[in-house]
Amino acid sequence: MTTVRRTRRRFATVTAALTAAAGLLLVTAAPASAEVKSTCGTYICVATAYQGRDYVQDITVTTRDGLPGTLRAFVGDYRGSKANVSRWRFVVNREIRAYPRLAVCGGLDRGGRVIENHCVMIP
Repeated sequence: MTTVRRTRRRFATVTAALTAAAGLLLVTAAPASAEVKSTCGTYICVATAYQGRDYVQDITVTTRDGLPGTLRAFVGDYRGSKANVSRWRFVVNREIRAYPRLAVCGGLDRGGRVIENHCVMIP
């Protein structure tokens, strides 16, 4: 009888954990209509997830050499920076109007100098 209770309790725990994990994936997954566009410069790569022409979800900036620096992201009135990393995802989640195209940009600074700014154009 004790073995049956333990088995039921384990089964219930595993089921609850799997349900929670599946729910978390549904909450954090990008909407089906989101598109991703990326491009690389000499020192950095910039990728953005966006919906339509005006809504920017996030900007990911990555150094190509894997060395850390101050990474920046900017689009419209959004400005974000993160120091001493080689990759960072900036969560924007904003509608930004631009005509005819929207430039979503990332930048890399090292030693107080701007190394590169690079942009992805959203049609």
